Amino acid sequence: MKLPPAGWMLAGLLAIYVFAGLFGHDPWKTEDVIHLAAARDFLDSGRSAALLSAGRASLAAPLYYWSAALTGFVFGGIFPLHDALRLASGLWTALTLIALYYAGREWYGKEAAAAAPILLIGSFGLIVRVHEAQPMLTLLAAESLMLLALALLPRKGRAALFLLAFALFFAALGAGISGILPLLALCLLPLWIRYRPDADILRPWGTGILLGAAMTGAALALLYCSAPEWLEAWLDREWRILAGNWRYGDDLREYAALLPWFSWPLWPLAGWTLWKTRRAWQSVETLRQNDHLLLPLAAFFLLLFLLPICLAARESAAMLFLPPLALLATPGALTLRRGAANAFDWFSGMVFCLFALLLWVGWSAMVFGYPARLAQRAVELAPGFVGRFHFWPFLLAVIVTLWWLHLLLRLPRSPWRCLVRWSAGLITLWLLAVSLWLPWIDYGKSYRQLAAAVAAQLPKERPACIAEWRLGEAQRASFAYFERLAFTPLQAADEGCRWLLVQDNPRIESALPDQVWRHAWEGSRPGDRKERFRLYRREE
Repeated sequence: MKLPPAGWMLAGLLAIYVFAGLFGHDPWKTEDVIHLAAARDFLDSGRSAALLSAGRASLAAPLYYWSAALTGFVFGGIFPLHDALRLASGLWTALTLIALYYAGREWYGKEAAAAAPILLIGSFGLIVRVHEAQPMLTLLAAESLMLLALALLPRKGRAALFLLAFALFFAALGAGISGILPLLALCLLPLWIRYRPDADILRPWGTGILLGAAMTGAALALLYCSAPEWLEAWLDREWRILAGNWRYGDDLREYAALLPWFSWPLWPLAGWTLWKTRRAWQSVETLRQNDHLLLPLAAFFLLLFLLPICLAARESAAMLFLPPLALLATPGALTLRRGAANAFDWFSGMVFCLFALLLWVGWSAMVFGYPARLAQRAVELAPGFVGRFHFWPFLLAVIVTLWWLHLLLRLPRSPWRCLVRWSAGLITLWLLAVSLWLPWIDYGKSYRQLAAAVAAQLPKERPACIAEWRLGEAQRASFAYFERLAFTPLQAADEGCRWLLVQDNPRIESALPDQVWRHAWEGSRPGDRKERFRLYRREE
């Protein structure tokens, strides 16, 4: 590999990261299956813009589900439907990386352009979230487009205008009111940084804001024509969530606790950038001449201030801190002192080699039963799982391992080497996990077998009404996705609901709200000690 990576080599590295892990597994517990169920229901209905999830109204921003339905429609005949729906995550992630590449190119030059996207894919917190069905990826892409618009504004006002408009449009329809507010705050950065208004800069910026508002208004008008009640309920829910968030201090502390590992290694490299360029901060005039430093830093602190107001502290929301950090870390990553670069290079090589070896040893224990103690531990964590040898995943894992060893031994000396090795090492571990360990992970995170077991207890002619009590959103979405079971809350169920599904804790024997139900079945997922499901039938 030549350094710095460019052209098809760079595109291939980023494409491997984006698409590896999107395919070949069931919808997984929690957010993945919730969003896939909503996208599948929207694709199935095909008549209204209103979203449903497991047969109920889903009051979520619709853009991600529309895009997932589109990829499901186009690629559903080629891949399993959930893989085709999840492909939307890959497209939004690809848009994010492209925007960061061109923002880095505008601020730091063509030779350094690849550093920002490579830094982003090397962050710990991103790798799982971008490979699941995740609506927050629309806001991540919108933020990256806005950063690109900020970079282009002084030189290419018209391009910045359209990028800003699409960023606001994607944010509004992808994350709702709570998602667009931080981006509206970022819109003020050119006004704050440029103390003397410059018409050549501010005119296209203002036009972009108006165009984004017009595009959003047109989309909302179409939504109102198609599903007025759903649109009103969605907007009302957005305002209530925003007005009811009184956990600012707690959320801020949770974000602060999350960021050190979530954004590693971006924050130490960004800190080195600020230290190395500390002379640029000595006066207002020199500061204004360094937009490439001031804008990402201001964007990061604006988000740190606003996100606890707008979005609860979660890993999916914390992704929004990463693009400005990646841009701010770019100069620092390429100007590390030789000792620091060598230490970072050695650390990445040792850590990723160790974990790659552990993944291979663990796979051997699952498939061949050696080492025996580790094999026994795998059985305890996933009772009933039987590891089997699959040639093609094994071949992929061998190729990935040889590629990693080649990078360790043959990558030439360069300021880029530690950066590329770090990101390539993280990609290697991810590829080994999704090739060697995917059957074991799928076995533990999928509800397919449990949903089939519940469906087998029901009549062949599925009952029109099945009541549920204490069923979680992820569990309800899983039963709906795998077996198309729709549930009615027990409080709203009438005597026509002949079946009842209850979720509770195996350690707690909970009583039913009344005595008209007769126990018919009980079960749980293998190895899950926190969930138990009981099926009841109404007594005649």
